Amino acid sequence: MRIREINVMRGPNYWSVRRHKLVVMVLDLEELEQSPTHQISGFLDRLKKMLPGMYEHRCSEGRPGGFYHRVEEGTWMGHVIEHIALEIQTLAGMDVGFGRTRSYGEEGVYHVVFDYAEEKVGVFAARSAVRIAQALVDGKDYHLEDDIMEMRKLRESSRLGPSTGSIIEEAASRGIPWIRLNKYSLCQLGYGRNQRRIQATVTSQTSSIGVDIAKDKEDTKYLLAQAEIPVPKGEIIRTEAGLKEAVDDLRYPLVIKPIDGNHGRGVTTDIRDWNQAQAAFELAKRISSSVIVEQFITGEDYRILVINHRMVAAAKRLPAQVMADGKHTVRQLIEIANSDPRRGYGHEKVLTSITVDDITHKQLSIQNLGLDSVPPAGQVVVLKDTANLSTGGTSVDVTDVVHPSIVFMAERISRIVGLDICGIDFMTTDISAPVSETRGAVIEVNAGPGFRMHLAPAEGLPRNVAAPVIDMLYPPGSASRIPIIGVTGTNGKTTTTRLMAHMVKMMGYTVGYTTTDGIYIQNHKMMSGDCSGPGSAEFVLKDPTVNFAVFETARGGILRAGLGFQNCNTAIVTNIAPDHLGLKGIHTLDQLAKVKSVLVESVVPEGYAILNADDDLVYAMREKATCRIALFSMDESNPRIRRHMREGGLCAIYENGFITICKGEWKLRVIKAVNVPLTFGGKAAFMIQNVLPVALAGYIHGFELGDISSSLESFIPSPAQTPGRLNLFNFRNFDVLLDYAHNTAGLHALKNLTDKMDGKPKVGIIAGIGDRREEDNVGIGRVAASMFDEIIIRQDKNLRGKNGQELLDLVIRGLQEEDPDKKYRIITDEKEAILFALENAIPGSLIVICGDAVSDSLELLKRFKEEEATKYYEWSRTDIPNRGVF
Repeated sequence: MRIREINVMRGPNYWSVRRHKLVVMVLDLEELEQSPTHQISGFLDRLKKMLPGMYEHRCSEGRPGGFYHRVEEGTWMGHVIEHIALEIQTLAGMDVGFGRTRSYGEEGVYHVVFDYAEEKVGVFAARSAVRIAQALVDGKDYHLEDDIMEMRKLRESSRLGPSTGSIIEEAASRGIPWIRLNKYSLCQLGYGRNQRRIQATVTSQTSSIGVDIAKDKEDTKYLLAQAEIPVPKGEIIRTEAGLKEAVDDLRYPLVIKPIDGNHGRGVTTDIRDWNQAQAAFELAKRISSSVIVEQFITGEDYRILVINHRMVAAAKRLPAQVMADGKHTVRQLIEIANSDPRRGYGHEKVLTSITVDDITHKQLSIQNLGLDSVPPAGQVVVLKDTANLSTGGTSVDVTDVVHPSIVFMAERISRIVGLDICGIDFMTTDISAPVSETRGAVIEVNAGPGFRMHLAPAEGLPRNVAAPVIDMLYPPGSASRIPIIGVTGTNGKTTTTRLMAHMVKMMGYTVGYTTTDGIYIQNHKMMSGDCSGPGSAEFVLKDPTVNFAVFETARGGILRAGLGFQNCNTAIVTNIAPDHLGLKGIHTLDQLAKVKSVLVESVVPEGYAILNADDDLVYAMREKATCRIALFSMDESNPRIRRHMREGGLCAIYENGFITICKGEWKLRVIKAVNVPLTFGGKAAFMIQNVLPVALAGYIHGFELGDISSSLESFIPSPAQTPGRLNLFNFRNFDVLLDYAHNTAGLHALKNLTDKMDGKPKVGIIAGIGDRREEDNVGIGRVAASMFDEIIIRQDKNLRGKNGQELLDLVIRGLQEEDPDKKYRIITDEKEAILFALENAIPGSLIVICGDAVSDSLELLKRFKEEEATKYYEWSRTDIPNRGVF
């Protein structure tokens, strides 16, 4: 077996619009295509032995054991690998269950699709499942435990921590989109101008001064003491001599900790002699050059969580410990504690497994114990010196019993230090009693406190402490999203996107948009290249200046990773025509339409899908849409349009020369097509077809008809506005039209325009395309033969894996099938082909360049025009006859 490629879906995709997190593996079974499972001796028995949990996989039979039965009857290895990938992720602690295996369109090659919880784990599971399946086929041993542990490690290294994760989950439950900004915990909530950021439990609203104060223990203690908040007495030291003075002054028991540490790092508590003090001093010095020596306050350790200056939770924290039974050693008691199903590796479960380290040995020594000691029954054996959950500690929720005076004190502290989210470490013998009675004290104030102890305490009520964070970041009535319009289809996407973005900008928005030639923020080009995929959309959505987005959405990005956004407000589908078929497992127009329909199915229920009623495949997309439908058509008598109008629907039509919006059966005429520069005086029917959905989308988004008309009238087709899309250059004696038409449907549409244009002879510069089917390239030749008087055949720079001569032969075959006498010339270099056409242009001719390297072609044409102007100026100063002719 051979893995051809692995793609990771992160948004709505071809396989599922609702399930965004999918691994899509293209797997070639090679010789195993001829060996379904029932023909492999002993395969099922070995599978059951290695993965007995797969009995629960119901598969298509819908019952436990259903998958095993399928294997027994005979199924293909791709299907088995799908189930193995799901099962091993479950064994690693990630419960996943969705999978599909479908033909790639080639014999023995399959799309193996399955859920993942963490992206790196999903990719590892795909490769591991193939290795496991091969071992089962070959009857060889396989160390599954190693792969399970590796997946657990990958998850812990890449997943969001419990605090960040809880905030993200709460945001998602409210329909707030989010984007992970780095491999750690920096995340963006919301889109564009409505974004907020979090990093663990520090937010974009957190005061940097507040964080600095909380990090500096000396400043924190000083401010709190000034505000009559009880804090332990302490001193800042840097040397062992200073330590000796502090010990003499403060007396035992003591606490020694680094001045700017966090999460319990370098902290030693309940120090009772000089040797312990020296060791604690050295430990703290590893973290910070300055060290705090404080009185050790007796009592129990509590964490009070304050969000937006309101106490939301409190927990008693206990260091890792075991209860002796008089029978087992300490080592055995730790093993028993770690067998608790609530304990796991890192943050994978409610509690973290207890590990034995130097601190454990030190704590046992203080209690006159060792790992092999058997303590008397009932003794609590403390294993760590701090109560952190990450070292095996536990928490008990006490939110409902905190004394009102302590609540008041905690909320004051959050304002004194200046933190929107803070964790207050408080030591007292009784949290339900006033501080004045218990002589408790505030030990520390923490910026970015962990939420885990409150989300899942070992005892007591779990608290959804993420909810008040979202309430603070997005108060009722505030928006987290920005309007998004997605544009897809085969032809016309880029022009439609640019026109839509132009209209939005004219309405006063800061618009971000993506096209096949770049990413733009308010017409400033941020990036060049094909930017019609999900990464480019995310680029725009991360920009804090943008408050409206328009995205060209191509098939390649959808198949590679899904959409770059969860939902859009409006989807425009221009048309479906043969293009890129035979790539990425997409072989038919129906499959291509399904890819494009992902955008339609991602529209929010209150939004609109704007569909081409003249295209059967586009019109059919309404059947799976969960949003409202609007239609557009070049024919007002189209029965689909008539029916939609009678039902009170919205549509845009071309009627009596007008771009018209219909609301029910009422017509709202926007502008005459001849007055829209993009339509070339109404001659370019395919451009009118692009204008219709844009006008309709503007109306849907609340733009006034006059503003829509002005936007259409002010959008001029030019190298600046529409690079490579109907760019007309008027030279002195001939004209040049540059267009990106790159398939037969696009060429047919362009032919309809050039047939109406003056210019004789018509010279076409065309090329075969490497990632197209044989019949597509022959079709390009056939259309070109009917379209042009003379033809220059060039080649793209990127042949996309095809042989250059093969592409030339296919185009020539098409030319000769249509017109055996058609004149053509082969000049493979695009630049040389264009220069030849320009330098040999016959007066009155029209040269049509179907370009690949649009920016290069534009620069060449501009330079040629400048040179022509210079020469004309020089000739005009002399008396040379016929100076207008080259």
